[in-house]
Amino acid sequence: MTRRKALGSAFLLDTWRSWLRAWKPFLSIMIISMLGVAVLTGIYAGCRDTFLAANRFYEQQGLHDVEVVSTMGLTDDDVDALRGIDGVDDAVGVHIERVTIDGEGGHRLNATLREPADGAKDAIDVPYVREGRLPDAPSEVAVTEQFAHDTHHRIGDTIDVTAASGGDERDGTHALTIVGIVTDPSDLSNPEGYSGSAFRSAVANDYTCYVAPSSLEKTFGADGDVYGAVVMRLADTQNKDAFSDDYDSLVSSTVSRIERDVQTKREEARRDALQKRAQDELTRAKEQAYAEIHTAQAQLDAQRSQLDEQLKALDAQAAQVPTGMAMPEPLASAQRQWAQGDAQLKEAQQQLNTKKQEIDARFAKEQQTIDDIAPRWYVQSRTALSGFSSLKSDISSIQSLGNAFPIVFLVVAVMMSLTTMSRLVEEDRGLIGTYLGLGYGRVTITLRYALFALLACLIGGGLGLLIGFLGIPAFLLVVIQGLYTIPDMRLEYDWLYGSLGILLFVVGVLGAALFASIRDMRQMPATLMRPKAPKAGSRILLERIRPVWKRMSFLNKVTARNIFRFKSRLIMTVGGVAGCAALILCGLAINDTVAALGPNQYRGVDQYDMFAMTNDGDEDELRGKLVQDGKTTAIMETRIESGEITNGEGSSTSVQLTIIPQTQLGELNTMFRLEPARSDSIFGWVHGGHTQPVALGDGGIIVTQSAAQSLDVNAGDEVDLRGEGTQPHRVKVAAVTRSLIGAETFISEDLYHRLFPAAQLGEAASEQPAITWNAVYAKLKGGSDEQIKYVDQLEDDAIVLTASSTAYQAEHFKFNLMGAVVGLIVLLAGSLALVVLFTLAHTNVSERLREMATLKVLGFYDNEVHHYVNREMMVLTVMGVIVGLPLGRWVAGLLTGVLNMPGLYFEVHIAWWSYVITVVVTLAFAFLVRLFVNPVLDRIDPVGSLKAVE
Repeated sequence: MTRRKALGSAFLLDTWRSWLRAWKPFLSIMIISMLGVAVLTGIYAGCRDTFLAANRFYEQQGLHDVEVVSTMGLTDDDVDALRGIDGVDDAVGVHIERVTIDGEGGHRLNATLREPADGAKDAIDVPYVREGRLPDAPSEVAVTEQFAHDTHHRIGDTIDVTAASGGDERDGTHALTIVGIVTDPSDLSNPEGYSGSAFRSAVANDYTCYVAPSSLEKTFGADGDVYGAVVMRLADTQNKDAFSDDYDSLVSSTVSRIERDVQTKREEARRDALQKRAQDELTRAKEQAYAEIHTAQAQLDAQRSQLDEQLKALDAQAAQVPTGMAMPEPLASAQRQWAQGDAQLKEAQQQLNTKKQEIDARFAKEQQTIDDIAPRWYVQSRTALSGFSSLKSDISSIQSLGNAFPIVFLVVAVMMSLTTMSRLVEEDRGLIGTYLGLGYGRVTITLRYALFALLACLIGGGLGLLIGFLGIPAFLLVVIQGLYTIPDMRLEYDWLYGSLGILLFVVGVLGAALFASIRDMRQMPATLMRPKAPKAGSRILLERIRPVWKRMSFLNKVTARNIFRFKSRLIMTVGGVAGCAALILCGLAINDTVAALGPNQYRGVDQYDMFAMTNDGDEDELRGKLVQDGKTTAIMETRIESGEITNGEGSSTSVQLTIIPQTQLGELNTMFRLEPARSDSIFGWVHGGHTQPVALGDGGIIVTQSAAQSLDVNAGDEVDLRGEGTQPHRVKVAAVTRSLIGAETFISEDLYHRLFPAAQLGEAASEQPAITWNAVYAKLKGGSDEQIKYVDQLEDDAIVLTASSTAYQAEHFKFNLMGAVVGLIVLLAGSLALVVLFTLAHTNVSERLREMATLKVLGFYDNEVHHYVNREMMVLTVMGVIVGLPLGRWVAGLLTGVLNMPGLYFEVHIAWWSYVITVVVTLAFAFLVRLFVNPVLDRIDPVGSLKAVE
């Protein structure tokens, strides 16, 4: 049995020296590992830090897990019932009042006044104070940063507030003094940032303001026993990630229990209580009214009796007058007075009968209203909060990109490691045979190369962690803070994810090193100590194409043979370059796609020039103003409401419900280009002709693609549609139309009435309530600048809530968060491409030293040797680019599925210059690598390189 030789200082010293000589392969593996780990951890860490900061803020401010609102208020009994639900830690009622605030230029701003959620064990929905303090008197108010930014109000200013609902006690305007500027815990949008052009901005701003406890009752006469909402914190959600699937599952199960065990019972109890109170009031009103009628009738009956007695007396006197004698004047006068009194009494009776009929009709209508009382609960989780959903959607989409791109980096790292280590082992082939002949074990020699790769990977991975958990997150957090004002954002290290990130690349790189080492270790020492036999000559496919081959020069034939005979080098080079080119193109594709969203939506899908919305009751005045101004060429009236669509699996998303008048259904296609949704294709959007436009009818709703994609809804499916203040109703999706920005759902007037009948809205069952057309879409005269100027002037009008110009939106739509990530990805992909090309070029030269030395001995000048080697690398680079461009287009085509964001549909668009940039950048890197390779070729010693190994 052969005895293994122990490790000695000579072996270790030689190992160390060989590592020093192989600094270029070491540097390549280290940099590739650094870039891979940085990409793997960087985007993840930035998103994770954002989620952790948001979770800390939500926990600190006590953002509710579940909220229940009702169409007719909630009571303490409702709060007690909700508090008894399994899993609910605490429930507390919140007093809310809808108001309007007088703004600049006569504008009326919609707002909601909220009192603090008193009585909770822990604070719930506490506003975060940015400046000043929270109010402690009825005449004080705290406003949000968004309100202060939009209205330019500061602490100490006074705002005039009017209750939106009527009532004697609520009439009048109340002056409230601003004592604080706060952040609403449910909405962390940054008003000072670049979210002003956000695609999911509300149709009209609705602000939240905070007042002192009991202020609503004292100031507006609100009922202190009725709450506008009940907010709840759940027992098992403390310190749980609010953006995780576990949290969603926990909240969903609690919501289901509330809907199953409490909702129906409490709705019925509230209905009974409201009906009883209303019925008692109606009964008292009836008794009083009918008592007055009876009193009046009794008076008329008494007067009738008196007139009857007077008539009898007059008849008796008239009977005593002789026949043929004229009626005495006193008697005739008395008869005329009686006739006048009789006429007056009949008229009074008629009036009394009419009054009684009116009272009967009024009481019948009020009775019907009482019978139609039907309180409805809406149980909502945090996903119903637009600020929370937007934050989760934005950051999750960026995180999904961070999960996808490291795969390409890992594949390239493994390929380059295999190439590098294979060449390193090949160079030490004779030395390995010598060590084996001296008795060193194969494991010992293999460790020489495995530790080399491991050390390079660990150092690169460590540097990658520094970049990934410090550099990239710091950059991303600066960009994210432009969208959201999240307090206490800090950089945090995830030991598990960081360790797994390095381990992933260690396994890949170390596996490649072991594979390259073990493959040669299987041979006998004598075989390894002899030079490796050259690869047997063989024809390539190009040689069989005689017309082409005969016309090629000698050097071109040599280049072709070198490229295609050494298939491993071909695959590694083309694959590495293709992967890098695909990453660069994919990054540029994201940028082009985001940049094209605005023009494609506002100049393509949207055919109108202006959208304007007003308060209910001002619609006639708005239309009259548009007609009077004479700037419009076409006007389509609509009703805009907030709605919600729920698919068959229970997932829901908020939409803008647009109701189209039955008489203007045909005009919808003149304001919107309603084309069927386009399917995904790796070759882009290719259509074989003009698509038939979609028409809106009474058979179903039209859902835009940007809304349907998040729910996986297709034409022909059935969904639950809920309008503003209505119960969900099942409806068919007639079509899904192309749309990139916004989440709109179109419905006809008749279908809306059929789904949400009058009885559901609390009106008399026989009457159909008229729809208030609170918005208009219009086409304008003139160019873009004129249209933008007119819309700006219109928005200053007091009756206009909001107005927007498609010309302005097409030019100013931005999504800066995605642009920052794109820049980061392109930078890292370019760095990877440079390292890959350098590694491949170095490997190519090192394994062909004898060939280069032979060329020099044959009389080739240095420039000719440069051209000989670099031409092969350039051809392989071009081949890699040719493969990488369609590969990058295919990866970019996956964006639609990866970037699944409510209100946005990423229709992949790649500009022609992005292809040019990808080609130019990759070739530029190839030329840059030549500057490093050429000096290496110049330093080759022909005599030393051609010495026989033996």
